[in-house]
Amino acid sequence: MYDLTDTTFILIAKFDTIERLENAIMVTEFITQNFHAEILFLEIGQYPNNIFHRLAPQTLKYEFIEDYDENLHRTWYINKGLEKVNTPYTAVWDIDVVIPPLQVVDAVNKLREGYEVAYPYDGHFYNTGNLIRKIYLKSRSLAFMCNHIKFMNLLYSDDAVGGAFIINTKNYKYIGGENFYGWGIEDGERYMNWLNNGYRIFRAKGPLFHLSHPRGINSLINRDDDVVIKKRIYVSTAIKYNGKDDFRDIH
Repeated sequence: MYDLTDTTFILIAKFDTIERLENAIMVTEFITQNFHAEILFLEIGQYPNNIFHRLAPQTLKYEFIEDYDENLHRTWYINKGLEKVNTPYTAVWDIDVVIPPLQVVDAVNKLREGYEVAYPYDGHFYNTGNLIRKIYLKSRSLAFMCNHIKFMNLLYSDDAVGGAFIINTKNYKYIGGENFYGWGIEDGERYMNWLNNGYRIFRAKGPLFHLSHPRGINSLINRDDDVVIKKRIYVSTAIKYNGKDDFRDIH
């Protein structure tokens, strides 16, 4: 177990498939079995069925929030979670993501040394596929996944900025946390916003593994007008940084 008592993990979920429920249980187990850290899990939904809460590790801080919006306003709930964070560092973590533990420790150590932001992976965002996901659910073996990377595909480019990041909490709050509605594009805008604020960004060496799942409404960019608005905001932030329309990675 690694000492990350100075770090709070924030996870946000609105379960739209059984696979995402399974993934969330696996990911929270991964965190609790590898790190001494705070975990804040916010489940969003129309009513509390308590399935996740009964099955998840009991050491995490769990809160159910009633919400009738069919889309998950994930960034808004990240901000709600951020209000509750009292540790020096905040890890915003997708409910479908696992990463070799030493990469996470490396990232937090860089924050302790003075970096404002750290990604616990190098930009290689691998999708497990159904078979490797099933093997991981049975074995909980990250070593198996590391040894079978050649059988996985990158979900995005090789410099992805989504899935998981760790940030100095004071710096995160200083820039107002998150800004986007829904899912998609906000990862790239967030990255550009950090650059605009002069934040030093570290990337740990090694991969991120995304546990596959069907794409429900909260895993898709919804409605054409949403896409247009989000891209306009992203471009505006990117232009502030480098003076040109740069869609290096909007996921």
